[in-house]
Amino acid sequence: MDTASQKKRSDRILNSIPFFSGLSEDDLLELESHIKRKRITKNEVVLFEEETTKYMYIVYSGKVRVVKINLDGREQIITIHKKKEYFGEMALLDGKTSPATVIAMEDSEIGLLGRDDFDRFIETNDNMRRNIITALCTQLREAWMMIRIMSFDNAEKRIMAVLSRMQELYGVVDNRGGIINIKLTHQQIANYASVTRETVTRVLNRLEKENIIEVLDGKCILLKNIFYERIKNIS
Repeated sequence: MDTASQKKRSDRILNSIPFFSGLSEDDLLELESHIKRKRITKNEVVLFEEETTKYMYIVYSGKVRVVKINLDGREQIITIHKKKEYFGEMALLDGKTSPATVIAMEDSEIGLLGRDDFDRFIETNDNMRRNIITALCTQLREAWMMIRIMSFDNAEKRIMAVLSRMQELYGVVDNRGGIINIKLTHQQIANYASVTRETVTRVLNRLEKENIIEVLDGKCILLKNIFYERIKNIS
């Protein structure tokens, strides 16, 4: 791929990130010139909790999960970031340590934008400042959603809430219902819902037997229309 094509592709990725959506084409190309690319292998730690970081991280390809690791070593998944998404901006904005650990779910390419370059663009662009406020409000809503999931009093409610949220974030809809368009292992769902893997397996098997969900080819999960009727009763 020639340099012009590479810049054009990168430009589209940066423009899809809320922080940078108001920047001009020239600004995006300048911003791209300051981003360092790094290849990350599956299960490699990108960023440790409490690590001091001087970068904002942009996912150019692949997926990463953001987790809190409990005292017993178990992961509590906070969120998943895929291509055209980002992380690490909180530590970049307030100068404090990373609030969570970030681990590659598959081989990925990550872009690193340094604090000095980030700050310079903030200082000179009103749209970027507004975009940051909007993005942080969205993250706050996501945090409240996780608190809501954790407040459910039984495993099935938690797991169904996690599946519903994953479909909203990473899914598509057709006449059968909603499809979670990423592959999630039972352990990853368990880490989201703060239950055991065995519990997830048992609940998913029961939901599939009751024709509420269906595991499709490629391990994607179909949430049938009846799933949404049942989840309406979750409060």
